[in-house]
Amino acid sequence: MTSTGGNETVSTSKTPAEPNTPAKEPRSFEDGELLLEVDGLGKHFPVTAGLLRRQVAAVKAVDGVSFSVRKGETLGLVGESGCGKSTTGRMIMRLLDPSFGKITFEGQDITRMSQGRLRPLRRDLQMIFQDPYSSLNPRKTVGAIVGAPFKLQNIEAKQGVKKAVQEILELVGLNPEHYNRYPHEFSGGQRQRIGIARTLALKPKLIIADEPVSALDVSVQAQVVNLLEDLQDELDLTYVVIAHDLSVVRHISDRVAVMYLGKIVEVADRADLYERPMHPYTNALLSAVPIPDPAERGERKRIRLQGDVPSPLDPPPACRFHTRCWKAQEICKQVEPPLEELSPGHYAACHFPENTTVSATDAVAKARVSTAKAAADEPAE
Repeated sequence: MTSTGGNETVSTSKTPAEPNTPAKEPRSFEDGELLLEVDGLGKHFPVTAGLLRRQVAAVKAVDGVSFSVRKGETLGLVGESGCGKSTTGRMIMRLLDPSFGKITFEGQDITRMSQGRLRPLRRDLQMIFQDPYSSLNPRKTVGAIVGAPFKLQNIEAKQGVKKAVQEILELVGLNPEHYNRYPHEFSGGQRQRIGIARTLALKPKLIIADEPVSALDVSVQAQVVNLLEDLQDELDLTYVVIAHDLSVVRHISDRVAVMYLGKIVEVADRADLYERPMHPYTNALLSAVPIPDPAERGERKRIRLQGDVPSPLDPPPACRFHTRCWKAQEICKQVEPPLEELSPGHYAACHFPENTTVSATDAVAKARVSTAKAAADEPAE
């Protein structure tokens, strides 16, 4: 890696990632150690009114998401703005207290753990924030910002905190001489590298990257993505990458989870999801990804969703996507489709999935309708 002083853009040794750049080779984590497990996690923000500030409604930002992450893996969490991605990441970090559900980290339940007991775990759980401008204290030097974790956790570096900070700065592509500079002296890409350096200070096991490149220019985005990949290989890191840019997610992720209105609607390996998306919402998202080749651009049909995203204050019943889905039928308004494994390692929550040769869900859907009708026809005791 190389770096330049001032506000110039830093560069990495790898070629910048572009939308048509081949993504990293897929890896298998089926037998890997389970690092993080999220089960039925939800967050409802109360809405109050009146003089007594009584709760009259709730914003269902996250409403029962479940997934797991194995050691060394990168899970991409994608979806439209407001679907609950960042709220999920902040709950995993325990920056927000969950309304319900369970978070297990290295076999330990941290859902209701007190802040005092959480403090030692902060060394292993770290977060990269979206905005590299507001996430850094403008009154602190780079050395004070990156060195703060050592002070907060009462950790003494072998060769001194200053030497340790300078080594971390060099690791993320900055000069050790930047130690005494202030954040306003750096470009956006360099500020994000400072935030990454702060995250790496205590050698965490899991990093939640909340839109780590969305506030950066396209060329700088590629450099930061390549840096994250290099650091993962070098330091054996595990990532949960939250993003809305599907080209970035495709480049860096091993598995991808798609969220819509507070729920996960599809989870699959990166290659499988991009080649054979099953949920209609995922198909719509992928159809909006820009294609650089004009010849290929004309071959793909753009799926334009009708209407706006429903309010999380009053989400649609059953399948939350049925108000905008071109395949919706009556069962989609009555029965919520569970997140089921429709092919090996590929999960989707849809009654009528796409890209499936034999759709067993049709029979399942009919069975659910008949069960629902039978339950409705039974006389009440």
